[in-house]
Amino acid sequence: MSQNEKSTVKIAAIQLSVTDDKTKKERMRDVKSIFQEMESIEKKPDLILLPEIWGCGFFDFDHYTECAEERKGETFQLLSTWAAKLQSVIVGGSIVEISGDTLFNSLLCIERDGTLKATYRKRHLFGFQSKEQQILTKGESAVVADTQFGKIGFSTCYDLRFPEHYREMIDQGAELFVVVSAWPEARLDHWRLFNQVRAVENQCWLVSCNCAGLQCGNRYAGHSMAVSPSGVIAAEAGGKACVQWIDIDMKEVERARNAFPALRDR
Repeated sequence: MSQNEKSTVKIAAIQLSVTDDKTKKERMRDVKSIFQEMESIEKKPDLILLPEIWGCGFFDFDHYTECAEERKGETFQLLSTWAAKLQSVIVGGSIVEISGDTLFNSLLCIERDGTLKATYRKRHLFGFQSKEQQILTKGESAVVADTQFGKIGFSTCYDLRFPEHYREMIDQGAELFVVVSAWPEARLDHWRLFNQVRAVENQCWLVSCNCAGLQCGNRYAGHSMAVSPSGVIAAEAGGKACVQWIDIDMKEVERARNAFPALRDR
């Protein structure tokens, strides 16, 4: 961390309910209501997270094309407005992004002034009992953004199973991993394991935001969490929709790496 960076970061992970009985517009209204509640809080979050493809819902593959939007489409416009109002960095989960004739699973990171800070297109598309690989095109590179909190590396759901993705971000200086996800309850044990392992093996904070609810016959796991650079779960939500709050100390990254210098021994 540089001297100008903020050490303690207040994070709000919006573990959103994604179900069959609500439309994209209704979920956007739900998110707006949560932002309005945050506006009334004295100490606003420094960083807000949303889950993967929360607008359409990850498992609603038949509506991906209908729900697709340009990078700075309606989801960006909503998040941009509220990033500026709350003076918070928003990692807005991901959208089905349309670019020409191609669809991507694209994570949006929006600065406190409402500008687009970074975009990460999911590199590892899920093929097991999923149409994601058939419909979407995978991204090509890891993305790390320099923020007032330090360097944030981005990942989306299935990326958790690929440690080389996180090593690439470490090589770019990442100190905090953010994971946006639509992880199913059927593999909850794997979710908890990978959240911890990716943090401890890279001596890096990891904060994840997952969906809750039942959609297209698949129940989302919830259990959004924050894991310290030493692999300790500092906060963990349950299986239902909620806003998970956590304060993290970014100085823990340097302390962990100095106390046990495993990364230097690669």
